[in-house]
Amino acid sequence: MTLRAPLAELAIVFLRLGATAFGGPAAHIAMLRDETVDRRKWLTDREFLDIIAATNLIPGPNSTEIAIHLGYKRCGPAGLVVAGTCFILPASLIVAAIAWSYVRYGNTPQATWLMYGVGPVIIAIVLQAVVKLGRTTITGVFPSLLGALVVVLSLTGVNELALLIGSGLAAMVITLGQRRELGAMLVPLVIASTALRAATIAATVASVPITLTRLTLFFLKVGSILFGSGYVLLAFLRADLTERWHWLTDQQLIDAITVGQLTPGPVFTTATFIGYLIGGWAGAVLATVAIFTPGFVFVAVTQSIIPRLRASKVTSSLLDGVVVASLGLMVAVTWQLGLAAIVDVPTSVLAIATAAILLTWKPNSTWLILGGALAGWLLRGGDAW
Repeated sequence: MTLRAPLAELAIVFLRLGATAFGGPAAHIAMLRDETVDRRKWLTDREFLDIIAATNLIPGPNSTEIAIHLGYKRCGPAGLVVAGTCFILPASLIVAAIAWSYVRYGNTPQATWLMYGVGPVIIAIVLQAVVKLGRTTITGVFPSLLGALVVVLSLTGVNELALLIGSGLAAMVITLGQRRELGAMLVPLVIASTALRAATIAATVASVPITLTRLTLFFLKVGSILFGSGYVLLAFLRADLTERWHWLTDQQLIDAITVGQLTPGPVFTTATFIGYLIGGWAGAVLATVAIFTPGFVFVAVTQSIIPRLRASKVTSSLLDGVVVASLGLMVAVTWQLGLAAIVDVPTSVLAIATAAILLTWKPNSTWLILGGALAGWLLRGGDAW
């Protein structure tokens, strides 16, 4: 009975988060932190930051892998499965329903009003999380300079993985006082990143027949090697499914990404939409399972490594650098999202009002998201009806 109660609580929490977590990974991370650190006290900010750093160093959807880590930390291996599945399931079901409607009626829902209202609210929620995490992370001059550098480089288009690993190495070198060895340490990193890029663009094949096996293996590959944001996912999908194999048109791919962005939960549920287009209900299930399964495996393997990293001065400094870079990437993403979400006076008012509410009453962020959706419908929803 003692095991069932925490698992049931875990399922309820992550089902609710999965059904209301709009806005992409940065927003998801902010909501996960609010729920597990501030409200339920399952872990500290330091532990949460370590989980963010660990997920940034493995392939797959970061926010989903953070949810999986949190489930493991709360309830062990069973919690890993429950938290991850419950976070993914609501979005997958919603996307599958939209895919069925898309195939049957030939278009996607017109829901721009939804993100018009939800977007500014998400920006305020993410900013609050960034500020709170920053108080734990930025503890001196070097972390401040490193974080600022990551923000600038990220906004100029430098690869996220390069920034994470580079920051970790820089922090480790500074800690060890071996600055002259930094160049030598970066050589294998450059070689490894070049090999990874070559592997991802290899095997350019002409148009190939569609089979469920190929579909499953493709999404299993994507889930196993993809670092970065949903925009990186778009590049992977277009390279193989549109340009090489001709399984989708550009318009179908754009519609799939749009649905993944507009619906709550992981952007990787774009795979559910594409799976349905290519292989019906079986394709939707197989594509979803295939793209998310590597994340469960990677988290299970790396979960026990985090305490060991903290036990060593060398690896702890490496992890500190990755944590600072992770926060810098969140700041850069928040800036980019803010430019897209806060576009006029109403959205500015929504963002400011949300920030004021968060500072004053500290409500559950889920209610703020729902309030933003209602505001969006009142302000713009009438145009869609």
